Amino acid sequence: MSAVALPDTKTLLLRAHGPVLHVTLHRPDKRNAMSLAMVDELEAALDHVEAAGTRIVVFRGSNGNFCSGGDISDMAAASAQPVSGVDPIATMNRRFGDLLQRVDACPAAVIAVCEGAVMGGGFGLACVADVTLAVEGARFRLPETSLGLPPAQIAPYVVQRLGYAQGRRLAVTGQTLDAAEAHRLHLAHEHVAPDGLDAALDAIITAIGRCEPGALSATKALVRRVGASDLSGVLDDAAAEFAGFARSDTARAGFAAFLQRKRAPWDLREDG
Repeated sequence: MSAVALPDTKTLLLRAHGPVLHVTLHRPDKRNAMSLAMVDELEAALDHVEAAGTRIVVFRGSNGNFCSGGDISDMAAASAQPVSGVDPIATMNRRFGDLLQRVDACPAAVIAVCEGAVMGGGFGLACVADVTLAVEGARFRLPETSLGLPPAQIAPYVVQRLGYAQGRRLAVTGQTLDAAEAHRLHLAHEHVAPDGLDAALDAIITAIGRCEPGALSATKALVRRVGASDLSGVLDDAAAEFAGFARSDTARAGFAAFLQRKRAPWDLREDG
């Protein structure tokens, strides 16, 4: 493995330990919500993985949360931009799809350590990891429809991971899964207690470390081809549809309710 300097990052904490790169999403005040800046820095981290010959990437979040989803502030800013050609919201949304595709195709083994909030984009990252650990107390959810949006870039990977029936159920209900249910549905490969996490992670890293890097990369590429189709067109169309929803009065009401910590107009829960 070559000595390649780690990129400078503000929304990620990066730590290289031999052939392992630990990538910690670090916006604790936002429960590690994924901003455009974080997407850029994750891309830079993946550039490093390829340049350095990193064998294992471990994704986790700081302060007990994995990722609470996309940053609503970025979406609100994009919605204020005029549309000339491709909608800027579609461009923003598709960038996250590009990131998921890249993590999915990463030549290194990818591990996701899911603690606390695992929502939206965090749910997507959990679905494209080679090994996903659900730590007791984790909460997995697709909240997009409760904001008046479809989970455009995430849904295809949820269906790939969980199958059509369970993917459809979670997308339309926005139901929260705990760590045990995530494991039962095969979203996560292991359900671990917090005090057993270090040992579980070390065991996985040790097992992967026994694999020859070239063979591992080739095997990942082979597995991805089984039953796969080109998602680029699907995700392009999904980004355009997402932008249409995001520019609607309904979605703006959802954004406002979220930012004001109020219930959205379509929320059917009863008071109390």
